[in-house]
Amino acid sequence: MAKAARSACRDPGSVSLTAVSKNQDWSAVAPVLAEGQRVFGENRVQEAFSRWQGRREGLELRLIGPLQSNKAAEACAFFDVIETLDREKLARAIAGQRRIPRLLVQVNTGEEPQKAGVSPGDVDDFIALCRDMGLKIEGLMSIPPVGEPAGPHFALLARIAARNGLPELSMGMSNDFETAIAFGATSVRIGSALFGARSG
Repeated sequence: MAKAARSACRDPGSVSLTAVSKNQDWSAVAPVLAEGQRVFGENRVQEAFSRWQGRREGLELRLIGPLQSNKAAEACAFFDVIETLDREKLARAIAGQRRIPRLLVQVNTGEEPQKAGVSPGDVDDFIALCRDMGLKIEGLMSIPPVGEPAGPHFALLARIAARNGLPELSMGMSNDFETAIAFGATSVRIGSALFGARSG
């Protein structure tokens, strides 16, 4: 990550690492935690509870998987960041909570029908809607389509963020984080490169 940042003429400290601990056994997560990693990404609310309840002091936990509206209260109470805000119903559910985490909007840059996220053409209006509800949107998240070059998708996300005044870009995973950093990622989500293959 530091090498990729320097190659892009960026400060290595401007990019954070989210360790994707979803589906990993604690025996794989514990050594990474012991080495000083403090930001972890989880896909499911209940799995995150079971893994981190009683262990989360000093950590930042990010929800990086889809969130059902009926789980909004639990997610808002437990996570520090929700990266997958992607529809009005969920935004309204979050807006009604006493504690609201930091929020990123998920953008479906490839407009894939099977994938969550707001379509690029609808993102500006969705961000405005969220702001009208009193939600503070800090940035955007995306997962480029498999089999396509990631660069154009990261560039699109960066343009959308810039025109909406959003400083945070969560983009890039184990196989494309260098490209993401070159296009301005402020957070990269790394799983297999840290933990190896998932157990489930």
